[in-house]
Amino acid sequence: MGDIIQLLPDHVANQIAAGEVVQRPASVVKELLENSIDAGANTIKLIVKEAGKTLIQVIDNGKGMSATDARLSFERHATSKIRSAEDLFSLSTKGFRGEALASIAAIAHVELKTKQDQDELGTLIVIEGSEIKNQEVTVTPTGTSLSIKHLFFNIPARRNFLKSNNVELRHIVDEFHRVALAHPDIEFLMYHNGSESFNLSKSNYRQRVVNIFGNKTNEKLVPVEEETEVLKISGFVGKPEFAKRTRTEQFFFVNNRYIKSPYLNHSINSAFEGLMKDGSHPSYFLNLTVDPKSIDINIHPTKTEIKFDDEHTLYAILRSAVKHSLGQFNIAPVLDFDRDRNLDTPYTFENKRASTPTVEVDRSFNPFQEEKKPIRFNSVSSSYRKEPAAQWESLYVGLESKGTKNDTDFSEVQFESQPESTSLFDDDKSIETKQTTYQLHNKYIISTIKSGMMILDQHRAHQRVLYEGLLKHLTVKESVSQQLLFPLLLEFSSSEMDILQNLKEDLEHTGFVFSSFKENTIEITGVPINVPESEVSIILEQLISDVEQEVPDSNFSATDLLAKSMSKSLAIKTGQSLSPLEQEHLVNSLFACKEPTVSPTDKVTFITMSVDDFDKKFI
Repeated sequence: MGDIIQLLPDHVANQIAAGEVVQRPASVVKELLENSIDAGANTIKLIVKEAGKTLIQVIDNGKGMSATDARLSFERHATSKIRSAEDLFSLSTKGFRGEALASIAAIAHVELKTKQDQDELGTLIVIEGSEIKNQEVTVTPTGTSLSIKHLFFNIPARRNFLKSNNVELRHIVDEFHRVALAHPDIEFLMYHNGSESFNLSKSNYRQRVVNIFGNKTNEKLVPVEEETEVLKISGFVGKPEFAKRTRTEQFFFVNNRYIKSPYLNHSINSAFEGLMKDGSHPSYFLNLTVDPKSIDINIHPTKTEIKFDDEHTLYAILRSAVKHSLGQFNIAPVLDFDRDRNLDTPYTFENKRASTPTVEVDRSFNPFQEEKKPIRFNSVSSSYRKEPAAQWESLYVGLESKGTKNDTDFSEVQFESQPESTSLFDDDKSIETKQTTYQLHNKYIISTIKSGMMILDQHRAHQRVLYEGLLKHLTVKESVSQQLLFPLLLEFSSSEMDILQNLKEDLEHTGFVFSSFKENTIEITGVPINVPESEVSIILEQLISDVEQEVPDSNFSATDLLAKSMSKSLAIKTGQSLSPLEQEHLVNSLFACKEPTVSPTDKVTFITMSVDDFDKKFI
């Protein structure tokens, strides 16, 4: 039998590696932005067209590359970041694998322009599918400009797996946020389809967070500062009352590198324990500085997962630091039974200057002088003596004697306060209303049927009823709104505003009335009937969360998603008590639906148990 093992060609090996490094346009954006940061740039511009499917261009003013380095940068495992294996344990750069550019060049059209400061002319390289088409001298400013066009042009199957432009753009914006938050000392600009999306100038960390997530974010932030021998923590956490239903404002940075760590995320949740509602997630923007030798970054191609030498210590320090900040700024309630409230200084005295105390002396005071008691006159005092009020029993004193004289029997007297109640029906023919439904643990509704018993999940059943009603309003486009007495102002981040902008028309068909859509604020003047004003923000946050977590396919319908999300938010919750009339109405409404057996998420709404099933239990 002959030899069957052979080396793969370079272009095939690069395409295989590209499957790990480049999963979607956002992966390209991440790699290019990190290369610009490693090049020492202080201004980085990102240009995107058609959510990165047509063009991704990153322009920086870094140190640039020579002609030889520019050509060599597209080879596999070619990098300027490390020299030996020992360098992996003291990394100070974003990249170190040397795979990004080679992988990108294997699946796209790449155009590179670069120039070093000491050179008069730069270098232009054009590559298509790992094949160099052109290399020449060109005029270009100092720095590097890298254009990625027609991503996955030679892998049509991978291109077909890409989601819609809105979804892919949202992933690009997420990567842009992660890199921009980690480096507030660098100016970032982003353009999509010719319009400016972000213009983030150099600033401190707090201002960078506010510039990305909106002006009102400033009042939500609580600073966290802690420095130990093992770990240095700096950044901010959000106040519990501003907790969101999504995880879009949760950022961990280790040595200025964005990471994902469910273990450290749990430490933040434990610090907020008891301060937030169920289903809410705290916001945090935390920078962790550790010894590079105590972490291992080289465990995943995306470099978003890190191994720590001592995770338990980091967990404890992070949890205590967050709890300390929440207590220090009076966010978390503190029970101090030994504290004397009389020693508390009012806030109004904060800027008040202390005054010199004055001493007043009563010079006419004589301690040896006898005190003269005032003379009281009994006649005068008795005339002003207050008589005690008569008790109510005294009103009936003597009624017994009066009754004996007039021979009046009060049991026979009829009073107007007791009117005679009449009925249209005789007693034997009166209509009796019997209760046919019962609520169990404020979660299930039990109803009797001919064959036995039906047990209904009230939350899922109400979801189905609301879902079909909302779908009807959305498709027929006829809805009824209730106008608010005062407009409702809600603030969202730029990415959340994009989602709401795309769903604005469908929301209006459900009954929402928007008076304005500003940069980070929306003004609502009308809401659907049966939607309380206090629930509007919760409904919209839940909708944003569902849109972000949804994996849309070719049959994705924004209308269906909107109906599902709103029905889940408005449905009767587990633990809510219902009257017998409400229970019966819910049962009747469910069986008036087209699909009463399942909820909008394809979960069973009710089960039945026959008499035979009960008989078997008693055998």
